[in-house]
Amino acid sequence: MRIARFTTGDEPRYAFVGGESGEEELAVVTGDPLFVPGAPTGERIPLGRDDVRLLAPVIPRSKAVCVGRNYADHAAELGTLAESEVPLLFLKPNTSVIGPDDPIVLPNYSSQVQLEAELAIVIGRVTKDASPDGAAAAVAGYTCANDVTARDLQRQENQWFRTKAFDTSLPLGPWIETELDPSDLAVRSRVNGEARQEATTADMIWDVPTLVAMVSAVATLLPGDVILTGTPAGISDILHGDRVEIEIEGIGTLENPVIRR
Repeated sequence: MRIARFTTGDEPRYAFVGGESGEEELAVVTGDPLFVPGAPTGERIPLGRDDVRLLAPVIPRSKAVCVGRNYADHAAELGTLAESEVPLLFLKPNTSVIGPDDPIVLPNYSSQVQLEAELAIVIGRVTKDASPDGAAAAVAGYTCANDVTARDLQRQENQWFRTKAFDTSLPLGPWIETELDPSDLAVRSRVNGEARQEATTADMIWDVPTLVAMVSAVATLLPGDVILTGTPAGISDILHGDRVEIEIEGIGTLENPVIRR
């Protein structure tokens, strides 16, 4: 099942997404299905209607936890050691989140900003100290994410707040897919239609259940929290006027333009 958050010019609403690619339809539901069972209202809206705009499918209630260096080839291209007992973890604020077709605004203090295509885990229940075997019960579904990064600052600064936390640095979407096996999914990125990254989640050093367990050992996970699972090799610069695509097999494609103000 695909859960979308959308607007037609008024308050955000939620819907289940049906139909084939290019002919999707929104079956509108009451409330937020991450928190209460969504009851169908009977209203059905073509996704392609002019006044329909998809929003980020979730705004993390408390945190977006990001996993660094979870693909050995990406760690190698950064010149860092991938293998360790625990992954590198850091946070992004919910103010960094944008949705499909929202612009990624390049920060004026950085001259090198890069994309990072990632599978994102959406948490569906309060979870603390989960075991890897029990981690699946915490997961509501998955979406596409772009961990946009000011790479020049990352090389200069030990703390990554300016590098990773700026407004518009976390595009999410286009929807949450609730029925998905995350163990071997293709992860791709494109800039202006040209391929940049291509890998599979089977290449991750720490798999989804392990990551949920590790993160929940540090901090209680709340419904609507998001865990980004790391990016493969192929990170590349994005510039004013570019259009970025993040594609995850079984979910869909998240697209965003890039601007510098």
